Amino acid sequence: MFLEQLTLTHYKNIEASQFDFQAPINCFIGNNGKGKSNILDSIYHLAFTKSYFNPSGVQNIQFGKDFFLIEGKFNINGKKEKINCSLKKGQKKTIKRNGRVYDKIAEHIGLIPLVIISPADRNLIIEGSITRRKFIDSVIGQTDKTYLKNLTDYNKLLAQRNALLKFFAQNRTFDGDTLAIYNHQMSELAQPIFEKRKIFMKVFIPIFKKRHFIISNGAEQVDIRYESDLSENNMSNILDDNLEKDKILQYTSVGTHKDDLNLQISGMPIKKFGSQGQQKTFLIALKLAQFDFIKEKSGMNPIVLLDDIFDKLDQERVTQTIQLFDNESLGQIFISDTHEDRIKVALEMSSSTYEIFKLD
Repeated sequence: MFLEQLTLTHYKNIEASQFDFQAPINCFIGNNGKGKSNILDSIYHLAFTKSYFNPSGVQNIQFGKDFFLIEGKFNINGKKEKINCSLKKGQKKTIKRNGRVYDKIAEHIGLIPLVIISPADRNLIIEGSITRRKFIDSVIGQTDKTYLKNLTDYNKLLAQRNALLKFFAQNRTFDGDTLAIYNHQMSELAQPIFEKRKIFMKVFIPIFKKRHFIISNGAEQVDIRYESDLSENNMSNILDDNLEKDKILQYTSVGTHKDDLNLQISGMPIKKFGSQGQQKTFLIALKLAQFDFIKEKSGMNPIVLLDDIFDKLDQERVTQTIQLFDNESLGQIFISDTHEDRIKVALEMSSSTYEIFKLD
């Protein structure tokens, strides 16, 4: 997996830029606001058909323009692939592979395996369960088309069931037969989603623990607990048991869309009892485990994006972090940072070739 060329037009604050990549490590250096993170985000966009930082497509269009275009030329297992992602105001986003428009965008997910590490990842620890579910889904979804389809279909039914509950409340009516149809369809999808997540976590947690042990030199005991309503009962029963509650709340309060990960350090929630350094180590181990899992399933080295993760780290820690990725032969790495000197010092100790792109 190798990105050879990236072309951006009217993407966020970038008017028009083209980058050619030949080295396994590529660094974008510049002051804040120069577009470093936006370049890395555009690569993420090509892999997942959306921004990592701003899911609203139209807000990724440069101010004053009416469209954006991202073009990437890849070498995937020796085969040349050209991916285009474009959006024009008032129209649907278009994803093309070698000039052909995808019938369904979901068909594209997994073609370009990718892992991103960013300061925004701290939301995995401090934010609500939706962020952690998205992490699970992004990892499994890159390697399992059936899971991705089941999840998409489930979320559509969930939105329809919620709309129905709201309709019942607003019109002071109730139609149990119609609701039962949604309950049945959601239950049929919820169980395989739950089973796939459970199997994934059983494989993923040991990988994560191994990674964390190496990074921290075994300084802390960490764990991840997968929590789901379906652990104790099936979807059909819990929907029936919580019907009155759902009618009052006007939304579906139970199901696989409420699954969560309990992230622990020394048996306690890392959100409350982990220092900033411990949380950062936890997150890096989490993302490295994500890399390992995707590599094993896809047979390719995912592209790695390191977005502004060296802020407030001393030179030794920056060097150690880059060496960690380089020593693992992770494949192609893209880095954004504000300090050229500290990156150069770290890269000069690397065994890989590198290129620095300065953004003025």
